[in-house]
Amino acid sequence: MKLFRTGLNTGLLALMLAWPAAFAQDGVQVGQMSPLRKIVPAGTGALEQQAAAQYVQTLNQAKQQGALAADNDPQLLRLRAIAKRIIPFALPWNARAKDWKWEVNLLGSKQVNAYCMPGGKIAFYTGILTTLRMTDDEIAMVMGHEIAHALREHGAERAGTATIANIFVRGAEIFAAAKGYDPNMAGQIAGGAAKVTMLKFSRDDETEADIVGLDIAARAGYDPRAGIVLWQKMGMVNKNAPPQWLSTHPSGGSRIEEIRRHLPEVMPLYAKAKSAQLSALPPYQPNVKGISPVTYP
Repeated sequence: MKLFRTGLNTGLLALMLAWPAAFAQDGVQVGQMSPLRKIVPAGTGALEQQAAAQYVQTLNQAKQQGALAADNDPQLLRLRAIAKRIIPFALPWNARAKDWKWEVNLLGSKQVNAYCMPGGKIAFYTGILTTLRMTDDEIAMVMGHEIAHALREHGAERAGTATIANIFVRGAEIFAAAKGYDPNMAGQIAGGAAKVTMLKFSRDDETEADIVGLDIAARAGYDPRAGIVLWQKMGMVNKNAPPQWLSTHPSGGSRIEEIRRHLPEVMPLYAKAKSAQLSALPPYQPNVKGISPVTYP
């Protein structure tokens, strides 16, 4: 891991400073980060420290179980190579990111999952690679998405949202008791309303991460159209997913629609990274049956 971090951090700051003005004028636009992330009393830095400690604990547990990929594991080398290309283009999204101690590790598990903790701690599960038969472009879409969560400080935002929700529920209980109503019943009603609100915040975060992830991966030379195929594959393995309005994640169909809507913003970035004319790019070719090639426009 030390060799990976050393090689990755070399020249990142110089690359970041080379084109910040151009970065603001092309690609996707998602606005400012949520002010809710500032509500957490301990601050973002404390969350990053907690995440780092939790990450180390996860790696130690995986190692004890023989589920932590060795540094020479081919799949892990593949993940780290993709990260090395993507991360430089992630830095302009968050001034703190240049100081993060980025790590990428692979955990042996059937889970179809991956994440990036605050502070740049990335983990993929073997299940997502094998179940979805992921290409490098599709891995880049997932990695860009997860990195975007960290860059946009969604963890701190969710913590802030939870703090407000708890205050709202407690206030409803106190008000109900003052008016002679059952405070427990009032708390349950308020809690249900707060939960639905938090689900919506989570879905918004997922959409934002999709969009920012597309931008980052496209700049690194990965085909944004792979995101469409990725969610088509996800649909094949998640046929019993809950309704969108009861989920912390948008439906696969909604995500595909959102990706298509932003292709005009990110496909030129991809073409530039590939030193190709946009009109000359070939269709993105899926590697499974039942999914058609994705063209643009």
